[in-house]
Order: sequence, then structure tokens, then C-alpha cells
Amino acid sequence: MPNFYGEAALKGWAKVVREVKSVGGHIMPQLWHQGVVRHPGTGGHPQAPSMSPSGLAKKDKKVAEPMTERDIADVIAGFARSARYAKELGFDGVELHGAHGYLIDQFFWEDTNQRTDRFGGSIAARTTFACEIARAVRKEVGPDFPILLRFSQWKQQDFTARLARTPQELEIFLKPMVDAGVDIFHCSTRRFWEPEFEGSDMNLAGWTKKISGLPTISVGSVSLNTDFIAAFRQASAEVSGIGRLIEMMERGDFDLIAVGRALIVNPDWANQVRADHLDRLKPYSPEVLTELV
Repeated sequence: MPNFYGEAALKGWAKVVREVKSVGGHIMPQLWHQGVVRHPGTGGHPQAPSMSPSGLAKKDKKVAEPMTERDIADVIAGFARSARYAKELGFDGVELHGAHGYLIDQFFWEDTNQRTDRFGGSIAARTTFACEIARAVRKEVGPDFPILLRFSQWKQQDFTARLARTPQELEIFLKPMVDAGVDIFHCSTRRFWEPEFEGSDMNLAGWTKKISGLPTISVGSVSLNTDFIAAFRQASAEVSGIGRLIEMMERGDFDLIAVGRALIVNPDWANQVRADHLDRLKPYSPEVLTELV
């Protein structure tokens, strides 16, 4: 996993920014802390302890000690420092990764956040950690540097997990983060076309935009007909869903769409879709990763 601190890493990122900007591109880093999902003894810092709001990897599975208030303050400061580095290097904004069961999401999720202090409790209280990160980042980068926050209902520990079961609960969840200065919500679903709540065909990004009034990004198996995990278990995944994607965007459900695996085999994906050359898009398959190494 790439670092976003230290002289060598930041020097490398400066080169990345120069190259992207030289061809008219825009770029934002996604700042990420794995929390307790990280496997101790691995990665660039094998001796570093795993962190979790309550020491839980999932409900009733304790694998570490709960984070202290000092731990929490250190992590918040780390996010803020890296956001400042991003601005100094010329990035266009930062995204805070609060999805998929990683650290920020471990505070969001009641199964991994059993704290009784101000960082735990109600669905609104469980956003406190993310809100303090957003406020600390804003203090470092100023008022005009975009802050994105990625969140998801599902977790890699539990695909059926739900932070908000109704639009009313989603509103309670989103409001503190809007107040804390988040500019855009990146709403991660396993399949972008699936409705989020009964009685409407809007997905999570659609509901988030309607409730928050902020721009949203949708994501989830774009150009694929399988979800993230299944795509790595199957030999191939067919190209599909572009028509539905265009329909949802044209009616204003969300403002941007994130594309992941499809770009591995279609680096010109956006140009091909813009030109209506959908027949030229290639299906993604896990073997492609082996071929590229």
C-alpha cells in the first residue's frame, strides 16, 4: 500500500501530480487507514498495532484493544497532515475512505463500535470520528479545497450490513458530516443499479444527493454484471449496464460515476462511452492482472 507521508513517498507523488497535470488531468488521493482489518506483522510497518474503536473486527470478534483517546487524536492528526501534503503537492482535493469496514467505517458501524464515550452510541454519535477528521482536514487545507468522503452500507466483514435502514436514518447519518465540511459523498455499493430503500429505484448515491443536497459519486460494478468478489472468482465478466447508468445520470440521481476494474482493460473507457462505442469495451477478467505484471 502506498504511503502518503515521508520524503521519499511525497517526492514520488509530486512526480505523479506533474504527469497528470501535464495532460490536463485532475487528481485527488484517497487517504486510508485500514484499522483492525490490517493483518499484524504484514505490510511496511509490521510491528504497528492494529486499531479499532472497540477492538472488534466484527460483532463479538475481539482482536485488539479499543483505541484510546490519544490513539484517536493521533490518527485524526495524521489524516490532516496528509491532506496538507496533498494540497502542497498540487492535488485537487482529498478523499477520506470511510467505507468497506476500514477504520473510519469501523466507527460508523455499530457492530464494531461499542464505545460509550462521545465516539460511540447513536448513529449520529458514531460519525464523530469522521467529523473530527473532516474538520481537522479543513483547518489544514482551507475553505476551497474539496473534501470527499467515501462510505458504504456493506462491509467486507458483512456484505449485508446496513448503517441506515431508512431514508430517515440516512439523513441522521449524513447531517453531521455535511455540517463538518464534507463537500462530496462517494457512495459505494456493490452494484450501482440496485435500489437502496423500498419504494424507490434510487441507489445510495441518489438518496444521499436528495437528502444532503451535495454532489455525489456512485460506484459499483460499472461495466460489469458481477459484484467485486464474484469477479475475482469467475473466469470473466461481461460488459453491461451502461444504458442504465446513463439513464440514472441523466435524471440527476448522482453527479459522477467511479470506474475501477473496467479501466484495467479499457484505459480509454470514458472516451469510448462518450463516443457511444460501447461495442469496443472489453470485459474484465482476473487473468488480466496476471498478464499485466
